[in-house]
Amino acid sequence: MPALKLTKFEAEVVWLGQVADSETDLSAQALEQMGLKFGGSDGECHSGLTRPSCSRVSHMHPRGTEIANVRQLSVVSEEELAQIAATMGLDALNPAWVGASMVLRGIPDFTHVPPSSRLQGADGVSLVIDMENRPCVLPGRVIEGVKPGFGKAFKGAAQHRRGVTAWVEREGGVALGDRLRLAVPDQPIWSQIETARAG
Repeated sequence: MPALKLTKFEAEVVWLGQVADSETDLSAQALEQMGLKFGGSDGECHSGLTRPSCSRVSHMHPRGTEIANVRQLSVVSEEELAQIAATMGLDALNPAWVGASMVLRGIPDFTHVPPSSRLQGADGVSLVIDMENRPCVLPGRVIEGVKPGFGKAFKGAAQHRRGVTAWVEREGGVALGDRLRLAVPDQPIWSQIETARAG
């Protein structure tokens, strides 16, 4: 039996971007196309085969430990960005403000697509979804700079809508208007997941 099952779900690439230095400014610069290597997108501050561990994994790895980089890209959905904006009281939320690498249209409940799912383009380029990208305060600071009074609302509004992190499994390129097909793990949910989460 195959480990992955191709689905009928497809997403259109509607926005691409790149963050040069998230320490200085999380804002992304819009692109029309993006080359993807095994280390991610050239020029993106989150690229690389490895990365220093951060606060999100400090319970497993001391901060600064070199670990595999499964956070090469930040992928969000157009539909969920619209939901976040509406909850915040904004007409729209520019993906550049949240440091997005890619915005997709067409996959429902995108943030909760199963970990290890794949997004594959026509040329074979493949992205592996790591897991939900939980919201932090950094996009709020960018938003506050362009929409004063709204920045603090981002983290709460983005809960379970912040998209996913992903890494490159097969090199290739993506461009605006490309379609990516979704493949999901072909296995049941672990029977002990709720027990494990309960601690």
